[in-house]
Amino acid sequence: MSSVLALLLALPAGLAAQEPGEAGEATSAPAPDVALQSAEPPMDDDVPPEPDPAELREVVAQAEAQAQEQQRTELEAGETIARRLRAIPGMEEVTVTVQGGTARLTGEVMDVEARQLAEQVATQQEGVATVDNRITLSTHVGARLEAAMREVVERLVQLVAALPVLAVAIALVLLGWWIGKWLGRRAGKRKWRGENPYTASLVQRFVTWASLLVSVLIALNLLGLTGVAGAVLGSAGVVGLVIGFAFKDIAENYVAGVLLSLRRPFAPGEVVRIDTYDGTVAALTSRTTVLVTFDGNQLNLPNALVFKSVVLNVSRNPNRRFDFVVPIDSCESIMQAQEVALKAIACVEGILQDPAPSWTVKEYDGTAAHLQFFAWINQRSTDLGKARSAAIHAVRTHFAEAGILDAPRSVQYLSRLREDVPVQPRVQDSSAVPLPETSVNRELDAQVEAERRAHADVDLIRAETP
Repeated sequence: MSSVLALLLALPAGLAAQEPGEAGEATSAPAPDVALQSAEPPMDDDVPPEPDPAELREVVAQAEAQAQEQQRTELEAGETIARRLRAIPGMEEVTVTVQGGTARLTGEVMDVEARQLAEQVATQQEGVATVDNRITLSTHVGARLEAAMREVVERLVQLVAALPVLAVAIALVLLGWWIGKWLGRRAGKRKWRGENPYTASLVQRFVTWASLLVSVLIALNLLGLTGVAGAVLGSAGVVGLVIGFAFKDIAENYVAGVLLSLRRPFAPGEVVRIDTYDGTVAALTSRTTVLVTFDGNQLNLPNALVFKSVVLNVSRNPNRRFDFVVPIDSCESIMQAQEVALKAIACVEGILQDPAPSWTVKEYDGTAAHLQFFAWINQRSTDLGKARSAAIHAVRTHFAEAGILDAPRSVQYLSRLREDVPVQPRVQDSSAVPLPETSVNRELDAQVEAERRAHADVDLIRAETP
């Protein structure tokens, strides 16, 4: 702009020097040139028009006005940017200079975020095309401590100002917790399907935590922290997903335990077979199913294994059948043997008459007929093993009284030859032989009860055995 003004100012002087006769000086051009010029009149296109001095002065004035206006606009833009930056804590030392559409920022700030924010504020100013950001990060310890203390004071002031609202929010959370527990207790008293004690506890916890979550969301909305609530919920979802993958087996066992408590394929005190494991159910925890084996050992099975396996519950039906095989010599009468055996089985204590004992020929190999007998007991009052042993003892005793050989003759003959004893049927008076006792075996009851008491706080199936 200065070069243009100089050129415009020098132009009238040059033109005045070229005008003849104004300064009283004669031209130094030779006469022939003058005669030639007068002989050939000049063309309008070759001689430029003389500029008007008034127009030149107007152009110069307009250029100066535009320069002054641009300078004033840039000065105002710089002041506006500086005023906005001074309103931001930590940017009081930033200076702004605007020239030619470029805003130059200089000074020191505490962190990179403040430097970027200053550049963003300058870019938003009208008339600024580019930003030359020369702000540096402050390394003064005192300045940083002062900024930190200022931030702490501001936070404390905001906290004190928000104490009434914070007290109301805390009261809302406590009220929501109390309402949740009250609703949970009422929901837990309902008779749920199957009368599962864990179902009531699960519903009670769900209602309580749902009410608490609603109250927390209302409190955060009251404090103006809805964004924080969304972030917390999103983070909780992501954390839950990560934990689910990290503790897949634990989560699987817990879910299986909940489903087993709802379906209740067994109850405490019942005898079950799960996969290849036998035992008496003691408790069902959130992770394992506790059994007491027939050897008196504690067996913990993962709930996921129990849920996926075939479960045989031998205690759910009170009536249970047992069987045994007795061989007789091929020369003996099968009909007579089965008649004697069925009468003997019917006399055993605890054997049910409905359904009555039955029989079948399981195998015949030419030397012996293997008779298989079946009988039913009520396992609530009769022990299966004792009843089966008593039935076998009764059948063999009555076979001896009837002279029915319960083994092939060749086997008995060979055994008698070794002892030099003649082969004779052995007759025994069944009335002189005491019948075995068949009451329920209670050897493991104390251990099962001890396991139930040990897991009482975490047992998901606390109902009494039917």
